[in-house]
Amino acid sequence: MMYNFSLIYRLPEKLTETDELIETLAEAGCDDAMIGLGHPGRIALEFDREANSAMDAVNSAMRDVESALPDAELIEATPDLVGLTEIAEIAGISRQALRKLMQSRHDFPRPAHCGNPSLWHLAPMLDWLDHERRYEVTEALRAISQQTLRLNTQIQNQQAQIYAPQQTATA
Repeated sequence: MMYNFSLIYRLPEKLTETDELIETLAEAGCDDAMIGLGHPGRIALEFDREANSAMDAVNSAMRDVESALPDAELIEATPDLVGLTEIAEIAGISRQALRKLMQSRHDFPRPAHCGNPSLWHLAPMLDWLDHERRYEVTEALRAISQQTLRLNTQIQNQQAQIYAPQQTATA
């Protein structure tokens, strides 16, 4: 099955030569990725990777990137957080129709972030859309969204341990 996803890394300061960086990634097996270097100190790789499972696709891509860039730090995987517009596009309905559903249905998934804009994790939204039986959800998108949610949760948990470590009670 073919999986489409992105991995976003923070680059070490010493990596600045973009042509060399792209060549190194291609040689490491990332020739199935479109590479973006739009933010200083970051690299985004959008993969179209064939694998037996979403987990295999993501894990093999991470291994390839980390073999080429061992000091790079994974900071995010997508697709994961989405707004109403992206959800409506996936469902094949208008944003306004989705907003009406959100306001009228008590079982509409809760957002991961309430604000302007509100954001939802894609995996539970796909489960909800599928449960509605009116919206077609591809198995590849469902599987990759579950995998990227797990990966992003791991990244957030690691950051929580660094910036907000649990306090142990003293007797």
